[in-house]
Amino acid sequence: MVRVVVDLNRCQGYAQCAFLAPEIFAMHGEEALLYDPEADEAQREKLAQAAAACPVQAILVDAVDAPAEAVSGER
Repeated sequence: MVRVVVDLNRCQGYAQCAFLAPEIFAMHGEEALLYDPEADEAQREKLAQAAAACPVQAILVDAVDAPAEAVSGER
């Protein structure tokens, strides 16, 4: 899983992220950004492109490690 964080105070609504990764980002109106904070690992490349294209660098993409018990199946 990939964690996505957008600094909505910094976001200016340029919508480059929505253009590059529409599965994750969408504009609601002209200025409000909606996004999925927990993206699939398969979207990592698109997310990296979207983060790099943000003119104000408001997007952070980070890997999330699965807890050890989830990996091993233990409880």
